[in-house]
Amino acid sequence: MIKQRYLTKFVIEDLAEKMVFIGGPRQVGKTTIARDLIAKQYRQSGYYNWDSKSNRRKIMSSNWPGNADLIILDEIHKYKKWKSFVKGEYDTLKGKYHFLITGSARLDIYQKGGDSMLGRYHYYRLHPFSLAELIGRISIPEVMKEIPIRSRREKEIFKALDKFGGFPEPFLKQNIKVLRRWHNEKTERLFREDIRDVEQVRDIVSMQLLGDLLPEKAGSLLSINSLREDLEVSHRAVSSWLNILESFYYCFRIYPFVGKNFRSLKKEAKLYLWDWSEIDNEAVRFENCVASHLLKLTHFLRDYEGYKANLYFLRSVEKKEVDFFVTIDEKPWFALEAKMNDTNVSPHLFYFKEKLSIPFCYQVVKKGDVDSFIKGVRVVSSDRFLAGLI
Repeated sequence: MIKQRYLTKFVIEDLAEKMVFIGGPRQVGKTTIARDLIAKQYRQSGYYNWDSKSNRRKIMSSNWPGNADLIILDEIHKYKKWKSFVKGEYDTLKGKYHFLITGSARLDIYQKGGDSMLGRYHYYRLHPFSLAELIGRISIPEVMKEIPIRSRREKEIFKALDKFGGFPEPFLKQNIKVLRRWHNEKTERLFREDIRDVEQVRDIVSMQLLGDLLPEKAGSLLSINSLREDLEVSHRAVSSWLNILESFYYCFRIYPFVGKNFRSLKKEAKLYLWDWSEIDNEAVRFENCVASHLLKLTHFLRDYEGYKANLYFLRSVEKKEVDFFVTIDEKPWFALEAKMNDTNVSPHLFYFKEKLSIPFCYQVVKKGDVDSFIKGVRVVSSDRFLAGLI
């Protein structure tokens, strides 16, 4: 069904001049895009996974295939001195090899020793499937312009995406038993293997309990104090664990927008999961699905286009709130309110549209066959809107 991933051609383009790092959550398809899609564009390639004992020996002895022109290093961030090692190999061999580095932790922030590699690599974050990617529409919305709305319905694909999430294995199999088992195995390996290999967490059991609580917190303001009380641990511990879970792409937070002439009532972030299929509540799962699509767009605009694209939510001192707000260079692009069935425009959208001079506002509704334009706000079905992103 899926013959290509949305980042493939952009990574190949960037490999011509620099190393490319691809980060992303476990089982999002990093190895597949590296070995099955990108490597096929080269004459020969060498793939090395740090988790393999024999591969580790070859990596540490710089034993690369003589006839290859692409070297793929997977999960090498688990090596404490990986940055200085990769920098040395690249500086020495960049005339012979292209280097592609993949990993399930944020390769851009793990600076555990070694020199800075600034200017030597491009960094991409690989996201799960989105609606636009599933229907084969890999095009980029024009920045500061209206999001293109498809006339064609994508009801069935979106229904499956909402239910099974965007990770390749459960989405392609679309089996509830597979999904349940996949959730359990993914979470267990995240805490017992991935985090343990890179981070020093003294109380991994309590951290895993925090992970168990987060699906219920999705879409709402995140109170670290409340989590601290539930877990009976320190504020510092919860903050640290949340940062680690974000760095391993388990969850992400978006923050209230604060402009020169606008201040938010609260500074607390809203939390969402990279895998929205873990969320039982349908309305929250839908909101998380929309949040993930918007995060994918802003990450791509940063990683490839170089725009300072950000995803926020809006909340005023009068407690008016809009779910999402996308900016470019901190200038308003569009605001979005996610609703299950309500086609009556939220008055808060009208308020913020005028208050912040937002060029485009959308109310995205889960139910199908909706598309109207009311006082400057586009009310549209989710499948038609999300298909216009990336």
